[in-house]
Amino acid sequence: MDIELLRNFLEIARLGSMTKAASSLHISQPTLSVQMKSLEEVLGRKLFRKEGRNLVMTEEGELLERRAADIIGLTDKTLSEFRALSDSLGGDVRIGCAESVLIDHLALAVKKIKKKRPFLRCHITSGDTAIVTSILEQGLIDFAIIVEPPDLDRYDSIRIPGVDTWCAVIPEDSPLAAKKSLTFDYIKNEPIIMSKQSFLADLPRWCGSRRDELTIFGYLNLFYNGTRFVKNHMAILLTFAGLAESGNGLAVRPLSPALSNRMYIVWKKRQIFSPAARDLLEILRENAEKEPVNE
Repeated sequence: MDIELLRNFLEIARLGSMTKAASSLHISQPTLSVQMKSLEEVLGRKLFRKEGRNLVMTEEGELLERRAADIIGLTDKTLSEFRALSDSLGGDVRIGCAESVLIDHLALAVKKIKKKRPFLRCHITSGDTAIVTSILEQGLIDFAIIVEPPDLDRYDSIRIPGVDTWCAVIPEDSPLAAKKSLTFDYIKNEPIIMSKQSFLADLPRWCGSRRDELTIFGYLNLFYNGTRFVKNHMAILLTFAGLAESGNGLAVRPLSPALSNRMYIVWKKRQIFSPAARDLLEILRENAEKEPVNE
C-alpha cells in the first residue's frame, strides 16, 4: 500500500467528507475517489459508508485507521532517523513517559544535549506503562520511562535516581485537610480516582488485601484531569507528590505509611538508535552513574 494513499485515507476519516479532504489535500475530488476505490479493491473491503452528507468509516475502515496511523508513524520515524544521520546539529528523539517529577532527569539531559545539538527536537508521549511500552514495541518511540521494574528479557534499562512518593490531593476545605498525613482508614470511605495500573500494582504494597475496601470513583492516566474532579468535590486523587501543590482549591497530604515508586528508562534489546537518541542515552547513563540512588 502506498503511504500517500494511507495519508489521504486518514484525512477523509478525520474530516468525514471526500470534498473537504480533497480541498485539504489540494487534489481533485475525482482523483481522491479513485484512490479510495483502488484502496478498497486492494483490501477487498468497503472502508466508508454514507450517512446523510457525511462519510462514516465501516468497521474495516476503523481497523485500517489504526493500522495506517501506526504505519505512517513508523515510516515518518524511519525517514527522520535517516535524515538525522547527516544532521549533527539536530535530530529527533521520541520518548514515552509517565508523569513524575523525576522527569527532571530527562529534561536536564535534553538541556545538556541541546548544547551539542541546538536544533534537537524532543517528542514526548505521556501515558502509563502499558501505553508507552506498547508504542515502544511498535517502534514509534526510542525510549519509555516507566514506574515499575522492567521486563529484563525484553528491555535494557537505566534506573533513574530518586523515588516518587505518593500523596492524596483533596479539596482544601475537606476535613481531611486538617490531617498532616492520611492513613488508609482516613480515606477508605472517600471516592478515589487514580491510575488503574497503580491501583493494581502499587496500592497492595500500601494497604495489602484491604485495597478492595476502597471506593473507586474511576481511573485516569493524566493527573491534571483528576484535579478537576477534586476541585468539584467529586473524588480525592492519589498520585505522585510534586505533580500537584496545595492552593487554588487543593490540599496535598502524604500517605501514611509512605508509599514510593522507582522509575526506569527502558529500550528494546538490540535496538538501533539514531545519532541523537544515542547521544541522549549516553548522557542519561552518565547522569545515572554519577548521582547516588536514593531509596
